[in-house]
Amino acid sequence: MNAVIACGGTGGHLFPGIAVAEVLRERGHEVLLFVSEKEIDSLALSTRSQFRFEKLPTVGFPSVYSPAIFGFIRRFTESLSRCRSIYQKFKPQVILGMGGFTSTAPILAGRMRGISTLIHESNAVPGKANRLAAKMVRAVLLGFKECAAFFPKVRTELTGTPIRTELKRLDRRSARQKLGLQTDVTTMLVMGGSQGASGINQAIIKSLPFLRHAGLQVIHLSGARNERLVADNYRRERISAYVAAFHHHMEEVYSAADFAVARAGAASLAEIASFELPSILIPFPYAADDHQTRNAEIFARAGAAFVLKESDLTPELITQKVKELIDRPERLRRMSENSARLAPRDAADRVAATMEKYTQS
Repeated sequence: MNAVIACGGTGGHLFPGIAVAEVLRERGHEVLLFVSEKEIDSLALSTRSQFRFEKLPTVGFPSVYSPAIFGFIRRFTESLSRCRSIYQKFKPQVILGMGGFTSTAPILAGRMRGISTLIHESNAVPGKANRLAAKMVRAVLLGFKECAAFFPKVRTELTGTPIRTELKRLDRRSARQKLGLQTDVTTMLVMGGSQGASGINQAIIKSLPFLRHAGLQVIHLSGARNERLVADNYRRERISAYVAAFHHHMEEVYSAADFAVARAGAASLAEIASFELPSILIPFPYAADDHQTRNAEIFARAGAAFVLKESDLTPELITQKVKELIDRPERLRRMSENSARLAPRDAADRVAATMEKYTQS
């Protein structure tokens, strides 16, 4: 079949979409990706020449009272027209939207042509774009079962959130050696999602004097803006660390780590769980409908994570939670087992199979 996946705008939409595209290609299907004009999309696809992709000029939905609404309407109309034109040539049998407003125009264009349309919602609380798109699709695929209650009038299918095929566990010692770290020291991974997170960076920097003698080394993915600042502070406190703006081979950093300090975006959580990592989760406080907190609470209830509000962060609190994990290996092991139970086994295969099912029914 010919399949369209609309998945641009953030890593949380893009990488699960790429994961599904990889499986569809393995199954012999043709795939076209719609992405946004953001740099992250072009960067992620620069190493994936096997995929055909088209950029859409969409932006997030502003307040209806904002002057930006006119720019949104203009760009949305342009995206819709471009999708309809592409569909005339590509002739898709199924369209999957991964969320965000990059996926809304492709879904609407598909509905207008009578094509089978689906959306995937990876978070515990659906975003604005998916709430709107749900009125136009045959089914909503879910990352968390807790999200089903938000879609009472449409069929839902629990698939989990797909992760990329290259994210396979490596030997921990060799992963640490690749990053220039010691092989036998407890290792903390700090990351803020695909864009980095300045709030997490600042909180960790302030905690470093308290962690100097904790018997710890760190992998810190800072985002481009804070890379030098973060690296300078590890050097000042003489804490062994691998610091980078981002890392292309995430399987290396996940495999090297004993636990993670991270935001609570659904795609990051799916990856953390698949590598069986306990975590200290600091939800992004300005996420729509506070969905990152709802995601994090699922992991906390399962005994896989501690959840800290960004507004409550102090060096003492972060140090306390980090030391709880370092000094209590039995707790760390138990949290790791709980995290593994939340891993989305074969989620990309499930999504691909569901897409096939809805083209036949």
